[in-house]
Amino acid sequence: MTPRRSTIKTLIALPLVGLALTACTTTEKADVNKQGLACGFLGTVCDQLTPGGDGQAGLRYVNPSAKWTSYSKMMVDPVTFWGAPSSSVSGSDQQMLVNYFHQQLVAELGKKFEIVDKPGPGVMKIDVAMLDAEAATPGLRSVSMIIPQAHMLSNLKYLATGTFPFVGQAQGAAKLTDAQTGQVLAAVVDRQIGGGSIEAGFQWQWGDAENAITTWSQKLAEKLSSWTSGQATP
Repeated sequence: MTPRRSTIKTLIALPLVGLALTACTTTEKADVNKQGLACGFLGTVCDQLTPGGDGQAGLRYVNPSAKWTSYSKMMVDPVTFWGAPSSSVSGSDQQMLVNYFHQQLVAELGKKFEIVDKPGPGVMKIDVAMLDAEAATPGLRSVSMIIPQAHMLSNLKYLATGTFPFVGQAQGAAKLTDAQTGQVLAAVVDRQIGGGSIEAGFQWQWGDAENAITTWSQKLAEKLSSWTSGQATP
């Protein structure tokens, strides 16, 4: 092979290698499944949800009269699981997921607020529900994310369909109320899918759901902290 041809082939190959090795995010925001909103959980505020913008939940409601800077404490109710009778999530896995969700919420919110177990002045109460979850296929996923050629095909499939092959997903809802009055301060519904990250290639079947839970817990704590400190407005 002549030096010139070798150089040309190298120049063509470099972008492809870059595409193959580019690390995708751990999770990706996805369109909310509106048939699974669990309005029984959200209550009347369900009808007031509107699409969120960049960096926001898929659907959201914020009470315009909420006095955010008056809150500094948080009650975290046990997380519940809302799924259809035909849900593929077993009872034991449902319990595992909600336990993990509650643990993450307490850990992240505890960095920003005093966690309390009783209503009182300046106390918000958060109720969270997993609306359903879907497991990934670990073995096939690791192949699609880690072998360069398969990883490239995964990227192409994402461009065509909005999801990576063999990944899981989770949809969740949260309702924030004044712990004393019960006034709804905010409500959100969001859905996350596995982002095709090489880092997640060997995670177990519920790894993408756990990644979504971690993402939600972190973002929720950061958002609420910015609102209650007055650094940002909803």
